[in-house]
Amino acid sequence: MRSEMDVRPLMSTLDARGARIALPAILDKTTIVFREYVPGAPMVDMGFGTMGPDEEAPVLDPDVMLVPLAAFDARGHRIGYGAGYYDRAIARLKAKGCAPRLIGIAFDCQEVEHVPDEEHDQPLSEILTETGLRRFDGA
Repeated sequence: MRSEMDVRPLMSTLDARGARIALPAILDKTTIVFREYVPGAPMVDMGFGTMGPDEEAPVLDPDVMLVPLAAFDARGHRIGYGAGYYDRAIARLKAKGCAPRLIGIAFDCQEVEHVPDEEHDQPLSEILTETGLRRFDGA
């Protein structure tokens, strides 16, 4: 089951409060960066049914990252959509000294008992579902 929460109202609210918003941009089969989103600026097809800022938009290092997922467990581990884009992007940010707040976006029904994890997997600090924000141990 894919999380299809519409985050556009949140993006509009954050923009109105002066936040800089970045959306993922797929560069190749293994890499995403986060380009600045400005309402009304050109958007291009990013694949996977998504649109994002074009290559003229500045690349940003997010302080807060809303992370998509297919499933999550009570430890904050997630199953993504299989390409590893976010795990690699988060690892690159951490290697640069950035420590983004990682918030998964899901529905409660996406929680599973246990997500198998590997060394390269990046656990989340929080999950936002329709029933609220959950923080995980160590967050």
